Amino acid sequence: MNQRISHAGVIERIEDDCIKVRIVQTSACAACKVAGHCNAAESKVKIVDVFGCDTAKYTTGQEVVVWASRDVANKALILGFGIPFLLLVVVLVTVLYITHNEGVAAMAAIESLLPYYFLLWWHRDRIQRGISFHIEE
Repeated sequence: MNQRISHAGVIERIEDDCIKVRIVQTSACAACKVAGHCNAAESKVKIVDVFGCDTAKYTTGQEVVVWASRDVANKALILGFGIPFLLLVVVLVTVLYITHNEGVAAMAAIESLLPYYFLLWWHRDRIQRGISFHIEE
Protein backbone atom coordinates (compact mmCIF):
# COMPACT_ATOMS: atom_id res chain seq x y z
CA MET A 1 0.00 0.00 0.00
CA ASN A 2 1.28 3.44 -0.95
CA GLN A 3 2.25 5.39 2.18
CA ARG A 4 2.46 8.71 0.34
CA ILE A 5 -0.10 11.16 -0.94
CA SER A 6 1.37 13.07 -3.87
CA HIS A 7 0.25 15.77 -6.28
CA ALA A 8 1.88 17.30 -9.34
CA GLY A 9 2.22 21.06 -9.17
CA VAL A 10 4.00 24.15 -10.37
CA ILE A 11 6.24 26.36 -8.23
CA GLU A 12 4.48 29.71 -7.73
CA ARG A 13 7.03 31.51 -5.55
CA ILE A 14 10.24 30.90 -3.66
CA GLU A 15 10.60 32.83 -0.39
CA ASP A 16 13.59 32.37 1.92
CA ASP A 17 13.29 28.71 3.02
CA CYS A 18 9.72 28.21 1.70
CA ILE A 19 8.63 27.05 -1.74
CA LYS A 20 4.99 27.74 -2.62
CA VAL A 21 3.64 25.10 -5.00
CA ARG A 22 0.30 25.45 -6.82
CA ILE A 23 -1.53 22.15 -7.15
CA VAL A 24 -4.86 21.44 -8.81
CA GLN A 25 -6.88 19.05 -6.68
CA THR A 26 -9.53 17.33 -8.78
CA SER A 27 -12.43 15.13 -7.88
CA ALA A 28 -12.76 11.72 -9.49
CA CYS A 29 -15.38 13.13 -11.87
CA ALA A 30 -13.11 15.88 -13.21
CA ALA A 31 -11.11 13.42 -15.33
CA CYS A 32 -14.28 12.05 -16.95
CA LYS A 33 -14.80 12.77 -20.67
CA VAL A 34 -18.31 14.13 -20.09
CA ALA A 35 -17.32 16.25 -17.09
CA GLY A 36 -17.90 19.44 -19.08
CA HIS A 37 -21.57 18.57 -19.41
CA CYS A 38 -22.07 17.53 -15.79
CA ASN A 39 -22.38 19.66 -12.66
CA ALA A 40 -20.66 17.06 -10.47
CA ALA A 41 -17.13 17.70 -11.79
CA GLU A 42 -15.01 20.03 -9.69
CA SER A 43 -11.39 21.00 -9.19
CA LYS A 44 -9.70 23.31 -6.70
CA VAL A 45 -6.43 25.20 -6.93
CA LYS A 46 -4.43 25.11 -3.71
CA ILE A 47 -1.10 26.56 -2.65
CA VAL A 48 1.08 24.21 -0.63
CA ASP A 49 4.06 25.43 1.42
CA VAL A 50 7.17 23.25 1.32
CA PHE A 51 9.76 23.99 3.99
CA GLY A 52 13.21 22.61 4.65
CA CYS A 53 14.47 21.97 1.13
CA ASP A 54 17.27 23.49 -0.93
CA THR A 55 15.54 26.42 -2.62
CA ALA A 56 18.54 27.01 -4.93
CA LYS A 57 17.68 23.83 -6.87
CA TYR A 58 14.25 25.12 -7.92
CA THR A 59 12.91 27.95 -10.07
CA THR A 60 9.53 29.64 -10.38
CA GLY A 61 7.34 27.87 -12.96
CA GLN A 62 9.13 24.55 -12.55
CA GLU A 63 6.91 21.45 -12.42
CA VAL A 64 7.41 19.34 -9.29
CA VAL A 65 5.66 16.60 -7.37
CA VAL A 66 4.85 17.35 -3.73
CA TRP A 67 4.07 14.60 -1.26
CA ALA A 68 3.09 14.02 2.33
CA SER A 69 2.94 10.79 4.27
CA ARG A 70 -0.42 9.27 5.12
CA ASP A 71 0.41 9.78 8.83
CA VAL A 72 0.69 13.53 8.22
CA ALA A 73 -2.63 13.54 6.35
CA ASN A 74 -4.31 11.63 9.16
CA LYS A 75 -2.88 14.03 11.76
CA ALA A 76 -4.23 17.01 9.80
CA LEU A 77 -7.67 15.40 9.55
CA ILE A 78 -7.76 14.68 13.26
CA LEU A 79 -6.71 18.25 14.17
CA GLY A 80 -9.04 19.87 11.66
CA PHE A 81 -12.14 17.68 11.92
CA GLY A 82 -11.90 14.87 14.47
CA ILE A 83 -11.15 16.79 17.66
CA PRO A 84 -13.55 19.65 16.86
CA PHE A 85 -16.36 17.16 16.17
CA LEU A 86 -15.76 15.33 19.45
CA LEU A 87 -15.54 18.63 21.33
CA LEU A 88 -18.80 19.79 19.77
CA VAL A 89 -20.65 16.59 20.68
CA VAL A 90 -19.28 16.38 24.23
CA VAL A 91 -20.13 20.01 25.02
CA LEU A 92 -23.57 19.68 23.41
CA VAL A 93 -24.50 16.58 25.42
CA THR A 94 -23.01 17.90 28.67
CA VAL A 95 -24.70 21.30 28.53
CA LEU A 96 -27.99 19.73 27.42
CA TYR A 97 -27.82 17.34 30.38
CA ILE A 98 -27.11 20.19 32.81
CA THR A 99 -29.49 22.87 31.50
CA HIS A 100 -32.17 20.87 29.63
CA ASN A 101 -32.20 23.73 27.12
CA GLU A 102 -31.39 22.82 23.50
CA GLY A 103 -30.71 26.41 22.43
CA VAL A 104 -28.20 27.01 25.19
CA ALA A 105 -26.58 23.64 24.52
CA ALA A 106 -26.24 24.38 20.80
CA MET A 107 -24.73 27.81 21.40
CA ALA A 108 -22.32 26.46 24.01
CA ALA A 109 -21.23 23.69 21.64
CA ILE A 110 -20.57 26.12 18.80
CA GLU A 111 -18.81 28.59 21.11
CA SER A 112 -16.60 25.78 22.46
CA LEU A 113 -14.94 25.65 19.04
CA LEU A 114 -13.68 29.24 19.30
CA PRO A 115 -10.99 28.50 21.92
CA TYR A 116 -10.02 25.30 20.09
CA TYR A 117 -9.45 27.04 16.76
CA PHE A 118 -7.71 29.93 18.55
CA LEU A 119 -5.30 27.38 20.09
CA LEU A 120 -4.69 25.88 16.64
CA TRP A 121 -3.92 29.35 15.30
CA TRP A 122 -1.70 30.14 18.31
CA HIS A 123 0.36 26.96 17.76
CA ARG A 124 0.32 27.13 13.95
CA ASP A 125 4.12 27.30 13.64
CA ARG A 126 4.57 24.20 15.79
CA ILE A 127 1.82 22.37 13.92
CA GLN A 128 3.33 23.41 10.60
CA ARG A 129 6.62 21.72 11.52
CA GLY A 130 4.74 18.48 12.27
CA ILE A 131 2.53 18.59 9.20
CA SER A 132 4.76 19.19 6.22
CA PHE A 133 5.01 18.52 2.50
CA HIS A 134 8.13 17.49 0.62
CA ILE A 135 9.27 17.73 -3.00
CA GLU A 136 10.18 14.49 -4.77
CA GLU A 137 13.77 14.54 -5.92
